[in-house]
Amino acid sequence: MRAGTIGPEAGWEAALWAAGSGLLIALPFLALMAGYRWWRGRDRLRLGDIKLAGVAGAWLGLVTLFAVIELATLSALGAYFLAGAIRKRPAKATAFLPFGSFLAPAIWLGWLVEAIWG
Repeated sequence: MRAGTIGPEAGWEAALWAAGSGLLIALPFLALMAGYRWWRGRDRLRLGDIKLAGVAGAWLGLVTLFAVIELATLSALGAYFLAGAIRKRPAKATAFLPFGSFLAPAIWLGWLVEAIWG
């Protein structure tokens, strides 16, 4: 983990804080995946999305991370509805949308904002 090895706050405390932040974000995503599987009987959120969210939790500050998750969610929904409007197809509750494709660029933007405005 970068937090434990680089910077003036490097050390075990920073590494533990980063791991805890990653776990704090990954566990609700894991619960969401399990709850949806139990409720609907099918998978929609995958472990790759959960691991990506966990890494983002270790990498970004918590305030930035919540903004990143919101940005990824809103951009995924916007892309889905825009594609449906262009193709003139109604929205379906069973449609599959790869969340990681929207989460990864949002994480990068969040990191960029933190790096610039720290």
